[in-house]
Amino acid sequence: MQARLPSPQDYATRRRLRPWLTNGAMIAIVALLMLPIALTLSTSFKREQDVLRRPPVLLPCDGPDGQFRLSQCRFDIEGYERVIAPRPDVSSLLGFRLTGRMFSTYVPNTLLYALASSGLVFVMSGLAGYAFSRYRFRGRRALMVAILAITGIPLLTNLLALYQMAVDLRKAGIPGYDERMFIIAVYIGFQLPFSVWIVKGFFDTIPRELEEAAFIDGCTPIGALWRIVVPLAMPGLLAAFLLCFVNVWNEFIAGYLLITKRELRTVMFGMYDFLSQNIINYQVVAAACVLIAAPVVILFLLTRRTFFQAMTEGAVKG
Repeated sequence: MQARLPSPQDYATRRRLRPWLTNGAMIAIVALLMLPIALTLSTSFKREQDVLRRPPVLLPCDGPDGQFRLSQCRFDIEGYERVIAPRPDVSSLLGFRLTGRMFSTYVPNTLLYALASSGLVFVMSGLAGYAFSRYRFRGRRALMVAILAITGIPLLTNLLALYQMAVDLRKAGIPGYDERMFIIAVYIGFQLPFSVWIVKGFFDTIPRELEEAAFIDGCTPIGALWRIVVPLAMPGLLAAFLLCFVNVWNEFIAGYLLITKRELRTVMFGMYDFLSQNIINYQVVAAACVLIAAPVVILFLLTRRTFFQAMTEGAVKG
């Protein structure tokens, strides 16, 4: 029996429905992914009695009769106040200071580690990526394969050796030794290999003829790199910077094991410590999660165009 071929009307119907089905599926996926974020954000603005209600409600905007009314919404910033713990201070520029350990200790520490690691990865991955992209030298392929293999080694595999190294360095009493420098070096070691491959792929898309034209105009190799190649490769370099920053900001286990002084710990350890103190205060924990995630989310939103440009252009060799 011969199968009936679709009619032109069937083709037209499928063509009209395909965009609607695709967009509907994408909206459903995004809504599913955004649901935990919406719940966390909503919980952070609830009062404790609304958080503990059974059955739970997404928005505490119901009256005594159980009907939803915007005028009955009971939002509160108690959770945020307990996280940042503002105290009056006449000597401060704003008239108050944040006494919560999360923002007085842990966030500044993590910001230092993330910026220092990302900045150094930005520079070193740029130099290494340019060398691998433009020069052919003995052992180049083996070195590139070795760097790629290193990216597949998880951090947990090396934590025992790193922990023993940290203990030995502390016992040695080396003048000027600082746990902050050690943890920054660890972060750089784990973020640099992957960043080198990202930046190299982006350098490969930049035509060599641009540098040759600069040489003809009298530029030195360093001058051509700085004036021609770096501006064109900036999206790829910024992508490496952003990936390193986000990974360091969200890292927990290395900072927990390799840093012994409490005043030098990272924000993820602060969240772990904060959670143990507020295990039943869900609105406080939710507020801490929102405040910790906010810097990374804002940074990504401000640089999303550059990031996506690097991911698309660096993936195709020109």
